Amino acid sequence: MLQVHNDMKQDFLKYQAQTSPYPLGMEISHAIGSHIYDTNHKKYLDFVAGVSACALGHQHPRVNEAIKNQLDKYSHVMVYGEYAQSPAVDYCKLLVSLLPPQLNKVYLVNSGTEACEGALKLVRRVTGRSQLISCHNAYHGNTMGSMSVMGFEERKQVFRPLIPDVDFITFNNKDDLQKITTKTAGIILESIQGGAGFIQPTNDFLVKVKQRCEEVGALMIIDEIQPGFGRTGKLFGFENYNVVPDVIIIGKGMGGGMPVGGFIANSNHMDLLSHDPKLGHITTFGGHPVIAAACLATLQEITETDLIKQTLVKERLFRKLLVHPLITEIRGKGLMLAAMTEDPEITNQVIFKCQDKGLILFWLLFEGCAIRITPPLTISEAEIIEGCAIILEALNEIMEENC
Repeated sequence: MLQVHNDMKQDFLKYQAQTSPYPLGMEISHAIGSHIYDTNHKKYLDFVAGVSACALGHQHPRVNEAIKNQLDKYSHVMVYGEYAQSPAVDYCKLLVSLLPPQLNKVYLVNSGTEACEGALKLVRRVTGRSQLISCHNAYHGNTMGSMSVMGFEERKQVFRPLIPDVDFITFNNKDDLQKITTKTAGIILESIQGGAGFIQPTNDFLVKVKQRCEEVGALMIIDEIQPGFGRTGKLFGFENYNVVPDVIIIGKGMGGGMPVGGFIANSNHMDLLSHDPKLGHITTFGGHPVIAAACLATLQEITETDLIKQTLVKERLFRKLLVHPLITEIRGKGLMLAAMTEDPEITNQVIFKCQDKGLILFWLLFEGCAIRITPPLTISEAEIIEGCAIILEALNEIMEENC
């Protein structure tokens, strides 16, 4: 049995820096499959998957075996880009084989926000231009460069000054595309806007962005950190929208729960980071062999099974079950879904009530009415039925309490 400190929650609050005033503070014992267990032996069905990071659920045997096997060989041996290490090489080779031919070189880093930083540097290096364009309500990470292209002023005002020469457009507004000019190095967009409320592109918006970029010589970065790795019914979200970006950034689900990120571009562009100046981007632990082994196992499992195809089947089941007067719509695609309510307070009540009932849900960053539903791709139909019943029970209680 795991030995748990009696004051773990108090120590968590005292010794670990917090990201919000009121963290949930659940004391974790262990997790397996689609479930997380607390130190009181309570079992929770997980509809969040570590905020889309645990694509194969918890303790997936293929991922665990790959991690353990690599640990027995070697762990970190040299800074990224100097030694050839089979886990990273094999992973990048497989990943490139699954992408459009122009996306043929991968830079592995440690997180999604670092991947964003590298991509922003890359488009400036390739074009020799400085202007960056992002979208209102966009989220691409929380380091200074990534925050500069965050489209939510409330979260970044106190950290200014940020990177200069950044402008914003409205997602799905084609008239705004005239802001992309010959001064623009690149535009960064999520293939599905996450923090804004799981908003999909409409009316070929991404196609029109790419066309405008080609007209003026700018580059298009697509953020696949959350939609990527099978969550939307395709390996990557952009594949749903008939567009091939110049750069994609990846993270979250790619590591089977391990910390990782990456950015991918054409080799002619990516090779520019190696000279003038050399070490144009550098990371010590990027491509870590243990992490790369987990990434390889995760990608193999996703692509060698019917998990991607099943995401759309499971989406239909969620949409069929989650019908209730307090749910105004279900946004998103595949297993990247948001159940919308009319009021943030209703959303808060649903999330807290469901946790009490043994179901983990969560919020989105900027859209207070959204209930995040991003379970592991491995979630079963029986588990979906069980979790949706809990959500409906919570909604019914809220209706009764407000009568």
